[in-house]
Amino acid sequence: MQTMRAHNLIISLFFLIFLVSGSSAMAKNPFRARKPCRRLVFYFHDIIYNGKNSKNATAAIVGAPAWGNKTILGGQNHFGDLVVFDDPITLDNNLHSTPVGRAQGFYIYDKKDIFTSWLGFSFVFNSTEHKGSINFAGADPLMNKTRDISVVGGTGDFFMARGIATLMTDAFEGEVYFRLRVDIKLYECW
Repeated sequence: MQTMRAHNLIISLFFLIFLVSGSSAMAKNPFRARKPCRRLVFYFHDIIYNGKNSKNATAAIVGAPAWGNKTILGGQNHFGDLVVFDDPITLDNNLHSTPVGRAQGFYIYDKKDIFTSWLGFSFVFNSTEHKGSINFAGADPLMNKTRDISVVGGTGDFFMARGIATLMTDAFEGEVYFRLRVDIKLYECW
């Protein structure tokens, strides 16, 4: 009987040690880092209408607060301005490069005290290399050097894509032109 007890005690101790060592190993790294299944880099060029550049403008203010107007971005961090755009997408940072598609959507300047916006847009591709679209949505704290927004879907070559797009303001000229570098990392690829 005493031998049976000793045997049960030893088995219980081994089981307890197994449980403790297994749970401590799990706690060290509960999540495995995932690598993107696809990575793309594009540039999009936004030329906002300022009352004088209608021939070249690719974006326009379509909504403004009562104190603003629809020709010039409002003061105080452009709060309340709603801008729609149809901007060229290029593979390099040259505005005059052959576009591979269009960035189409809108941004809303959504804070009074900080220069920030909220984006909802799609990259619609028309090149031989890419067909379909990639859809994006998220907050864009413009004063940060890099900002991440969500890739929330896509069509064609990017059917049901999910991931992250890192935005970086690559260049700007006052309140008329800016260029974004968009580094897209897709984690769900079909």
